[in-house]
Amino acid sequence: MSRILRVEKHKRRDFLLLAGAAAARAAEGPIGVGVLGAVHSHAADKLRILRESPDWRLLGVCEDDAGVAARLREDGVPMLSRQALLAHSEIKVIVVESAVRDHARDARDALGAGKHVHLEKPPAVNLRDLLELVELARKSELLLQVGYMWRYHPGICRAMEAARAGWLGDVYLVKAHIGNQLAVGRRPEWAEFRGGVMFELGCHLIDPMVRLLGPPVRVTPFLRRDGAFPDTLNDNTCAVLEWSRALGVVTASTLQVNAQRHRALEIHGTNGCAVVNPLEPARLTIELGKPAGPYAAGAQTIPLPAYRRYEDDFRELAAAVRGQARLRVTLEEEIQVHRALLAAGGMNA
Repeated sequence: MSRILRVEKHKRRDFLLLAGAAAARAAEGPIGVGVLGAVHSHAADKLRILRESPDWRLLGVCEDDAGVAARLREDGVPMLSRQALLAHSEIKVIVVESAVRDHARDARDALGAGKHVHLEKPPAVNLRDLLELVELARKSELLLQVGYMWRYHPGICRAMEAARAGWLGDVYLVKAHIGNQLAVGRRPEWAEFRGGVMFELGCHLIDPMVRLLGPPVRVTPFLRRDGAFPDTLNDNTCAVLEWSRALGVVTASTLQVNAQRHRALEIHGTNGCAVVNPLEPARLTIELGKPAGPYAAGAQTIPLPAYRRYEDDFRELAAAVRGQARLRVTLEEEIQVHRALLAAGGMNA
């Protein structure tokens, strides 16, 4: 068989598989979903995706904050009490978007009600609570997906692919930075936890580091208050993660002007590096000493598909609920990431 015929045969097979999956999804209909809490800053975007996606049917939101609840009602969102949401027989998945302090409690209640859970990051404020959630999910054979926002980021995924495949050589350093100019009114919310901006923002970059290199052997946090504000928020932070033959450095600050332009992830190996800078809109550069995999020697900018936060998370979750796929991050990896995050925020106790 010629190469062209083989390619056409594979294209036809892939088309039939995609068509079959689409037909199965249409036959099953959208999955009933509820949202427990909607005060988190990511809640609005996730609600928009749930309402737009053919995979999901939003059946209700529970939110105790009167102002947030009123805005949701004005937008036509169905509101339910906590008891009604948890007891709703058509709701198969609950998305937890409450305040960080309530994440573990709300996820525990949802799992206890027999619902699969998408849990906003950070999933808990200590390790004990996350271990309890993992045990409950395993015992109940329910899905638990943590909502770190860049797990499906095309640039980060391609950079991690290059590292895992050995195309960068032996990885010896991963550097990452994330910052913002946090509204003054939100500083007390983030100051609630010792990890401050590292716990709230740095988590998004500790996540790919730990999933790439595994659990670090040592984590050293540097937590500073350098902004001129009358509060206790650690707003200028750094964490150094150590592995047997590699270092990781994460910096996170709430003091940065034009912060989006400077958010970045770099993976350095003995044959080159993969640099995602900025993270949004995504730009990936791979530079190699010798050609490896699909990449030539030298520096090259890699074309990336369009990306919208959270879409792929919910697409994969829907497929997993239907038994068509597995979640790409295991529960054991969730534990490893959270353990490292707590250490990076000085929150081990």
